[in-house]
Amino acid sequence: MSESPHSRRAGPPHRPEVRRLVERQHQASPQLTREEKIKGFHSWHERGYLPHRDEPGLTQFVTFRLADSFPVELQEEWEKLLKIEDDRERRLQLEAWLDLGHGACHLRDNRVAEIVAGEMQKFNGTKYHLLAWTIMPNHVHALFETFEVPVQKILQQWKGATARLANSLLSLQTSFWQSDYWDTYMRDPDHQDRTLRYIRNNPVKAGLASDWKAWPWTYVHDENQAPERGL
Repeated sequence: MSESPHSRRAGPPHRPEVRRLVERQHQASPQLTREEKIKGFHSWHERGYLPHRDEPGLTQFVTFRLADSFPVELQEEWEKLLKIEDDRERRLQLEAWLDLGHGACHLRDNRVAEIVAGEMQKFNGTKYHLLAWTIMPNHVHALFETFEVPVQKILQQWKGATARLANSLLSLQTSFWQSDYWDTYMRDPDHQDRTLRYIRNNPVKAGLASDWKAWPWTYVHDENQAPERGL
């Protein structure tokens, strides 16, 4: 798991093994068509931490968080976490930090959570197929299959629309969401199943509910209902 693609900034450590992996995977994978590149897909790429894969038809797990979920005064600790070499250990520690509930936690407000849920469901079945999501006090997890719209553009839509509505509702004039996000594609069915369980159980692990079905801001797709496709 890592941050959004491209626009490399100062800070992320250079990891040559990640770049070499991306180059190998890029050469071995089918090349994107001109139309797919125009739409904004990037295939294999990296920003210094982990490899990303962005192609039509992949299932992606993303986490996006509120702008104040990592307070400035804790920036040094945040940077230490990002430098942990073991990918799984880093992800677990970062997720645990989010679950501590730093910041104003505007997503605790049911009105704001409803805005976010509504926006994610708005294009479900047309621009993407949602498999699961959960809205936590200061961050959101979502698992979805992409169609013809890249992950980056889906996140821009979700965050842009919800930020405007939430800021208006709360009378805020500051950045609502952190500008980046974390993403990882599902390698196989087992990876996807484990990720879905993580999303479903995150509110329970964070002490917000005794059972995942009791948390009102969790969605899990009914597999008996096939999504509609096409833009």
